[in-house]
Amino acid sequence: MSLSPGSLPLTFAIGLFLLGTAVVGVVGTRLTRVVDDLADRTGIGEAIAGAMLLGMATSLSGIVLSVSAAWANRPELAMSNALGGIAVQTLFLTVADVTYRRANLEHAAASLGNLMQGALLLCLLGLLLVGRFSPEITVWHIHPVTPLLFVGYLFGLRLVNKVQANPMWRPARTRETRLDEPDAAAMQRSLSLLWLAFVIMAAVLGLAGWVLERSATAIAVNSGLSQTAVGVLLTSVATSLPELVTTLAAVRRGALTLAVAGIIGGNAFDVLFAAASDVAYRGGSIYHAVPDSVVLWIALSLLMTGVMLAGLIRREEQGPGRIGFESVTIIGCYLAGVVMVMLGGEGG
Repeated sequence: MSLSPGSLPLTFAIGLFLLGTAVVGVVGTRLTRVVDDLADRTGIGEAIAGAMLLGMATSLSGIVLSVSAAWANRPELAMSNALGGIAVQTLFLTVADVTYRRANLEHAAASLGNLMQGALLLCLLGLLLVGRFSPEITVWHIHPVTPLLFVGYLFGLRLVNKVQANPMWRPARTRETRLDEPDAAAMQRSLSLLWLAFVIMAAVLGLAGWVLERSATAIAVNSGLSQTAVGVLLTSVATSLPELVTTLAAVRRGALTLAVAGIIGGNAFDVLFAAASDVAYRGGSIYHAVPDSVVLWIALSLLMTGVMLAGLIRREEQGPGRIGFESVTIIGCYLAGVVMVMLGGEGG
C-alpha cells in the first residue's frame, strides 16, 4: 500500500500513527541511559549532553515530520508541529515535577547551564516573531531570519559551554540540590558502543517521524481537522514522547540536571524545525505562510518558558507531592492554548 497521505484509509492511518508513536516512546526511553552514560564518559556534563545529544536525538522525529511537511507544501502542519512540540515538552516538565517526590524539580535541578539554555530559547522564539512580522523578503525562497536562527543557536550553545566551564556565579546548594556527578559504572562502558547505540536510536526516531507525518496528514485529510489542530494536538505530542519518557527516566535515575536540560535544550533545538522548514518550503517565507493560530503558539511558548525560568531562579522548595507555582501556571497556559485551538480562535 502506498504511504501517500491521500491514499491512506483513516483506520490504517490511525493505526500507523499509533505504531509510530509506540516506536518513539520505546526508543526514547532507552536513549536516556545511553546519553547519561555518554555525559559521564565524555566529561561534557548533563546540561550540555541534555541539550546537544538528548535534545537533538529526541527531536529528530519531529524535525523530519516538519521538514517533510514543508517540502510537501503543508507549512501549517510543519510550523504547528514544531511550536506545539515546544509547548507540550515544557508541559512535560510539570509531569516530571509531580513524579519527583522529594522536592520541587526546579529547585533540585539548579543549574547555570539550564538557565543559559532557557535564555537562548527565549531569544530564538523572539527571532521567530521577528521573522513573522518583518517584511516578506526571501533569498532563494529563504527568509533572512532563518540563517540567524542557526547562527544564534550555535552561538548560544558556545555560551552555555563557556558558562559551564567558567561560571561567574553559582546557585546556592541546599539539602535537596542534586549535583551532576559521574556514575562509576558508566565510566566502565565502551565509549564506541555508546556512540553506536546513540546513532542507531536517533536514526530510528527520525524514521518514525517520517511515518508520523504521513499518517498525521492522512488523518487531517480524512477527518476534516485543520492542520494546526493535527500539528498541535497530535503530531507534536507524538513526536515529543521521547522528551517525556527520557525526562521521567532521567528523574528516576536521579539525573535531574539532565532531565531539565533535555527539555530546555530540546526546545531550543526544536526552534530550528522552523528554520529547516523554511529551507524546505518552496513557496517563499514559511513564517508568513501560516495563520495566526500557529503564531499564537510562539507567544504561548515564550510565556511558558519565561515562567519556567522564573521557577528555576526562584527555586521554590515545596514538600513531597507538591508542585511549584511555575508548574501550575505552565499547565494553565497549555490548556488555554488547546481550548483556543479547539474553538478556532485564530484571529485571522
